[in-house]
Amino acid sequence: MAAADHTRTSRLREWMLEGLSDMARPAHGSHAPPELAHKGQRWWRVMCLTGVDYFSTLGYQPGIAALAAGLLSPVATIVLVIVTLAGALPVYRRVAEESPRGEGSIAMLERLLSFWKGKLFVLTLLGFAATDFLITITLSAADASTHLVENPHLNDALHDKQMLITLVLVALLGAVFLKGFLEAIGVAVVLVGFYLALNAVVVVTGLWHVITEGHVITDWSTALTAKHGNVLAMVGVALLVFPKLALGLSGFETGVAVMPHVEGDPGDTEEKPSGRIRGTKKLLTTAAVLMSVFLIATSFITTLLIPEDEFKTGGKANGRALAYLSHEYLGNAFGTVYDASTIAILWFAGASAMAGLLNLMPRYLPRYGMAPHWARAVRPMVIVFTLVGFLVTWIFNADVDAQGGAYATGVLVLISSAAIAVTIAARKARQRNWTIAFAVISAVFLYTTVVNVIERPDGVKIGACFIAGIILISLLSRLARAFELRVTDITMDTMAERFVRDIASRRIRFIANEPDQRDVAEYRDKIKQIREDNDLTAEEDFVFVEVTIGDPSEFEARMNVRGEVLHGRYRVLTLESSSIPNALAALLLHVRDTTGRRPHIYFEWTEGSPFANFLRFFLFGQGEVAPVTREVLREAEPDRARRPRVHVG
Repeated sequence: MAAADHTRTSRLREWMLEGLSDMARPAHGSHAPPELAHKGQRWWRVMCLTGVDYFSTLGYQPGIAALAAGLLSPVATIVLVIVTLAGALPVYRRVAEESPRGEGSIAMLERLLSFWKGKLFVLTLLGFAATDFLITITLSAADASTHLVENPHLNDALHDKQMLITLVLVALLGAVFLKGFLEAIGVAVVLVGFYLALNAVVVVTGLWHVITEGHVITDWSTALTAKHGNVLAMVGVALLVFPKLALGLSGFETGVAVMPHVEGDPGDTEEKPSGRIRGTKKLLTTAAVLMSVFLIATSFITTLLIPEDEFKTGGKANGRALAYLSHEYLGNAFGTVYDASTIAILWFAGASAMAGLLNLMPRYLPRYGMAPHWARAVRPMVIVFTLVGFLVTWIFNADVDAQGGAYATGVLVLISSAAIAVTIAARKARQRNWTIAFAVISAVFLYTTVVNVIERPDGVKIGACFIAGIILISLLSRLARAFELRVTDITMDTMAERFVRDIASRRIRFIANEPDQRDVAEYRDKIKQIREDNDLTAEEDFVFVEVTIGDPSEFEARMNVRGEVLHGRYRVLTLESSSIPNALAALLLHVRDTTGRRPHIYFEWTEGSPFANFLRFFLFGQGEVAPVTREVLREAEPDRARRPRVHVG
């Protein structure tokens, strides 16, 4: 029985961690992004891939706008469109130029900032990105269940079951990813094309009723003037409620993330993919213009044709304003088709968000050493994200309106970070006019973010939970992986290879030296001390090894080794790394593998508290070098007979 249980446990573990090693590098398996032809896809087809997230917000955006702005919804939506076209669009067109491989604004800021402040800033943005994607999953599922429950044919049977249906949809999404999910641009094209066509029919029908029922416009304008007075007052109120409408800005970050799939010119290179950048700009611009037209038209017809009470919780238009109009003016048959299309695109938006999470987290955390080993595997992460989705759905009671604040917070933080990133990039490029323009846009989005956080703190609370969880797990993971061999590859120049060949004919002895003045006395005294401490004869030959600390917050990197002769007699290998012990251990193992001989390395003991020295190693890559080098070697080479020797005197 015990053996059978052990076998079942082993099989479950193998299934859960399937593809673990593959996830450490760009994936090509069933859970990976779509494997497209090297020439990519036409930009308008790729637009549909990001459009399942962007355009699906039409399912709930008009209703949220009506709740936030009331009669002023069309005016507030026009303000949103102006910010979209004059603010977010120019920012992300610049992001496309700066990160043509789809890294997005987070990677831009990662390049602009260094050391631990850069890593912690990126981890913070990842927390808000996780908020954005997870709320996309739960909000989309909640709105899909709303469309299902409120369908006239199903309302009696599914009444009061919205929470259960939402949880089932989230679970179904997780189950699909556990089995294996391959994004298909073809499916996205069909979904987006059909959904936009249905929305166009609803919009045209709604506009026809507004025009033919002349009193509708008159009643609305009269009520609007009576409530808000003049145009300036209306614009002022619209600016105040603008942060609540920020859902309509979603999709830009996804738009640049899919850049690698955009078809480029025949002469494109990875360093200068001009055609891909141009195609992505077309993608972003077309998506923004299409969405702007639909946002203005839908907010106009829903505000004028739907009674105000129907937008509120329990109303038939709550979370499904356009579906309400489709049933009301085009009949239940068309309305049911519209509901089915909306449910499909909302569910696919959740799938896109899940794929975004699975592709985003492994892109950064493993490189920082800040992810548990199993986080490279898809299935454990799917289970984690699905359980978090259950929790968020339960906390918000599957309410679309309640989740709007959290979703808007994630969207606005990412857009604000993108605006700041392009402002810094323009300043570094000495583009004064663009710097001023992007700085103004950054200020607008920062204002919007702050107001949204003050009015609806749920989003920042959830974001703070994700940030705290990511940072805590990341630091614990980095601590657990502190003694891993971090060097991914070693390159030695001609002089360094010559030193190793020469010394390999005898016993290979290195001296670890912390470079100071690098004068004759420094090297002479060091050799004398090592000989005395280790009782070595004057005939013994040595090569010095000196490590310069680069960015100690980096975890994995390549290492270049240079050889030089100082003062006509001292041979020195110089290298740069984020960690002295890891660099020395990697060099010793490389020399052993290339020469077939076990190298020896000699250290001095470091003065000071062992705990303080370990913290210096953990944070700054130095500290108690000798014992940590030995521990890294022990982790990397379990066979003591083959392990390089470490001597401390």
